[in-house]
Amino acid sequence: MASSEGFLTEEQRKLLKVATQNAEVLSSSPKSTTPKSPSSLFSEHHIKAPAGGKAPNAGIAVRHVRRSHSGKYIRVKKDGAGGKGTWGKLLDTDGESRIDRNDPNYDSGEEPYQLVGSTVCDPLDEYKKAVVSIIEEYFSNGDVELAASDLKEQGSSEYHPYFIKRLVSMAMDRHDKEKEMASVLLSALYVDVISSTQISQGFVMLLESADDLAVDILDAVDILALFIARAVVDDILPPAFITRAKKTLPESMKGFQILLTAEKSYLSAPHHAELVERRWGGSTHITVDEVKKKIADLLREYVESGDTSEACRCIRQLGVSFFHHEVVKRALVLAMEIRTAEPLILKLLKEAAEEGLISSSQMVKGFARLAESLHDLALDIPSATTLFQSLVPQAISEGWLDASLLKSLGEDGEVQDKDNEKVKRYKEEVVTIIHEYFLSDDIPELIRSLEDLGAPEYNPIFLKKLITLAMDRKNREKEMASVLLSALHIEIFSTEDIVNGFVMLLESAEDTALDILDASNELALFLARAVIDDVLAPLYLEEIGSRLAPNCSGSETVHMARSLIAARHAGERILRCWGGGTGWAVEDAKDKILKLLEEYESGGVVNEACQCIRDIGMPFFNHEVVKKALVMAMEKKNDRMLDLLQECFNEGIITINQMTKGFARIKDGLDDLALDIPNAEEKFKFYVEHAKKKGWLLPTFGSPAADAPPT
Repeated sequence: MASSEGFLTEEQRKLLKVATQNAEVLSSSPKSTTPKSPSSLFSEHHIKAPAGGKAPNAGIAVRHVRRSHSGKYIRVKKDGAGGKGTWGKLLDTDGESRIDRNDPNYDSGEEPYQLVGSTVCDPLDEYKKAVVSIIEEYFSNGDVELAASDLKEQGSSEYHPYFIKRLVSMAMDRHDKEKEMASVLLSALYVDVISSTQISQGFVMLLESADDLAVDILDAVDILALFIARAVVDDILPPAFITRAKKTLPESMKGFQILLTAEKSYLSAPHHAELVERRWGGSTHITVDEVKKKIADLLREYVESGDTSEACRCIRQLGVSFFHHEVVKRALVLAMEIRTAEPLILKLLKEAAEEGLISSSQMVKGFARLAESLHDLALDIPSATTLFQSLVPQAISEGWLDASLLKSLGEDGEVQDKDNEKVKRYKEEVVTIIHEYFLSDDIPELIRSLEDLGAPEYNPIFLKKLITLAMDRKNREKEMASVLLSALHIEIFSTEDIVNGFVMLLESAEDTALDILDASNELALFLARAVIDDVLAPLYLEEIGSRLAPNCSGSETVHMARSLIAARHAGERILRCWGGGTGWAVEDAKDKILKLLEEYESGGVVNEACQCIRDIGMPFFNHEVVKKALVMAMEKKNDRMLDLLQECFNEGIITINQMTKGFARIKDGLDDLALDIPNAEEKFKFYVEHAKKKGWLLPTFGSPAADAPPT
């Protein structure tokens, strides 16, 4: 107690004594089972001020007061955690570490509440992760059916364009085997799992990311171009895809270069389908003969078993969607050979068409090929033609054969003469010639090639092919086509050939528009350009229009061409419509001709003038030299120009055809010329007689029969 006396007053010591006595009494009382310590009793009373004084911090409960090391009284924190100058609460730690979960008496209810939230997952990210696994597994086992099944089970069909992008981009960085496998898988998934629209969207996404792909894959442009070409050959991308996609991409992007490469390097090459299909080793790795044998075997097995699903699976497994026309042809032949098999064969073709396994174009092609061989087939199956005539309307009525087939079939069910073997060979030859011209820009070589073919009766077909191929290319090729028409006219093509060619083009304008979106506008420009270049006289537009069905697409195109020609400054605008893509413009050529004639008129050096005409390098345009030389002779009253024409004729620089065309153009414009040169008609008659004497013109020039327009 001695220690207590130092800081307790007398009054406090009395209170302590009373508290001690009370504790002893309570401890002996039966009502209380838990003794209270003296200190606890002490803490429950307020400290009273001693007599004659006031206790410090009077009225504050003892348990809420602590003395700091500085001797000051301070209010402590809740649960006795202490304050400034104190050591804090015993074993003062954070709540989580204070609770021992390994303690046998651990109660999870003592855990502090925590806000638990689930991570939000992006469905697209989940889809991308899943398809990577599907693709990796497919590259390992090559199981097309398993990959298709896994993709179906994955769901989220709206994300399938991302699958296309991921599949191709992963294959691009691998060997040819994986590239081929990717193309085969795309063909297998087409329509059955992934729609044609989604495939187009996937390739657009690839084109848009081509710049990034090229960073990691050096030959990304060539590889992706080949993927696109392969998709077109396999009929899972329409040919018009390239034309549409080019309009959405800037020319500076890699994607635009990819489309050009696919179009020019792959799809424009002769026999491009076979070349593209075999570039990575071929989807079947077998020859065409082996494919035909497999097709024959599966059809025979189908006729025996009648299992349509199994037959469709076998056709799909062949992986030759571009060759499905052979399936159609052989199936129809088998139906004719085995009459009892016809219902099964028709059921198979109908189901294959409805599932999208055999495309509409392949179906039509298969029927057309059979029609072409009906004569030979009739030697073995006498009723082949009759059977074929009954099959076609039945297939069309059931909706699995496009009615467009009827356009190419005659009344007897055979392909018309225009599609006979000779015409087909001619078309194949001229396509090659036109492609070579687009590469070389060599007009004389093209003219020699056409003359070697020896089929002038098919000149209109050549014109149609030329313009159709040019329309699906850039302005350079369109300009080259227009320039070539000027060269061919009079040289080897008659005006009637030109008119008939344009009529054929306009009759098929609606079909052309399916692949070339702005076909009508471009055809109108070709027509207008032909008039401006003097290939066609304006009156021939009326004749062309009269040979077309009223209110058809072709008639509207002719009307549009007339409007273009009637506009102000039409000549200059139409001459520049393709941008002078060949490296020179007709207008520039006219300027060069005018300058060389002026120099000759002032200097009189014939050899130099002849050399200048050669240097221009446009023999098909030399009729302009004749025209301008005759006009200048009339204006200057200087017949020295006749000497230049004589020398050009002697050296073969200007042919009789070009002479005839030049004189004809003067004759057509005599009325306008007479306004400036009053004696123009008299002078022209003199020049015509002179030309006939010298052999420049045929004696029939100027006669009514020679001037009559074609019928």
